[in-house]
Amino acid sequence: MEDKLQYLRDLAQNWKPARDLNSLRDTMVFATGNPHTQLMLIGEAPGYYEEVQREPFVGRAGEKLNQILKAMGLSRDMVYISNIVKFRPALPNQRTNNRAPTPEEIEACLPIIMHEIQVIQPKMIIALGGTAAVGLLGEQGSVSSMRGRFHDLNGIPVRVTYHPSYLLRSDNPREKRKVWEDMLAVMERMGMPVSEKQRGYFLPRE
Repeated sequence: MEDKLQYLRDLAQNWKPARDLNSLRDTMVFATGNPHTQLMLIGEAPGYYEEVQREPFVGRAGEKLNQILKAMGLSRDMVYISNIVKFRPALPNQRTNNRAPTPEEIEACLPIIMHEIQVIQPKMIIALGGTAAVGLLGEQGSVSSMRGRFHDLNGIPVRVTYHPSYLLRSDNPREKRKVWEDMLAVMERMGMPVSEKQRGYFLPRE
């Protein structure tokens, strides 16, 4: 598996369909975590902090994701974390500002992540955010319309939920509960233990 991932990493670095767009930056951010896991989390594309550290989901959004995983009884080194697009989408005079990848950028990079999924062979995928969900599933819709149920990707169940950065912008416990309900559904589907304390996270106090 490690050899296959290294081959894929080398392929992604010089992936011509993505390079020919001339709209992505040069530093590749491939993936992190345990390739032998049953749970794969997929986001859209690296941002400023991801590009600096060459690792998906770092910075404040990464900290929020770490908190979600910890609440599930997991850590980053127990799951596999990747993005559909392996390069930070470019902007004029770009510093720390980021943008979501375009449909053309996602389409160009999609063969890499699909191959990556074949190598990892996860039992479950969590799509973090609408851009990742639409790109992976080929369905149009918002996160709110796509979450709350399992989708199928070549026989692998996919749970769509809000991107961790959304929770940074919304401090509403109801929104946190929606994400947590998705995580509870994932845990139950995977046969992970769920305590009563975990079931009660972010519920309104009576």
